[in-house]
Amino acid sequence: MTVLPVLETERLRIRPFVSDDVAHVHKLFQDIGWLDPRLTDDEQWARNGRYVAWNTLNHQALADLYQPPTGDRVIERRETGEFVGLCGVVGIWGPFGVLPALGGQADGFSWPEVGLFWAVSPAQQGSGYASEAARALIEALFARFNLQRILAVTETENHASRRVMEKVGMRIEVNPFPEPPWLQVVGIIYHPKGQP
Repeated sequence: MTVLPVLETERLRIRPFVSDDVAHVHKLFQDIGWLDPRLTDDEQWARNGRYVAWNTLNHQALADLYQPPTGDRVIERRETGEFVGLCGVVGIWGPFGVLPALGGQADGFSWPEVGLFWAVSPAQQGSGYASEAARALIEALFARFNLQRILAVTETENHASRRVMEKVGMRIEVNPFPEPPWLQVVGIIYHPKGQP
């Protein structure tokens, strides 16, 4: 496996974390409601610092072990370096066999899949940045790692993420069962050469 390089699109740069990104992450998590209310402000800053540190080391460490390049990255504007949000490649493990396109069985097996993650600052939403970043990741993953498919998951109420999935060409699958709650809407995109 190799390290995923810095990706550039017409408007964006998708790059690995640096330690200075903690403040951006903290503000983003605050703005989108991802701070843990059980933690003090100092504890939350420490937690976000660990998240950034882990992602900073993660990409090279995984490459050294010949593992896939999972982890999150920063989305910034190419021209100005302004922080836009986060995106990444995640290993997701779940009962994907419940989805009609992947078996449709109530007792469907769990297995790992390669997934996408994105979170864009509310001030930057509505500009197409999430779909632009997701598209860049999809193209890089298919080109470099020859994956069969890539997934993205979200809750039923997250209409914005569902629109991103649709914009990047993902087929939308809806879990016919109430569990697990994080696996209610799934976007699936197949490698252009291997679509069933």
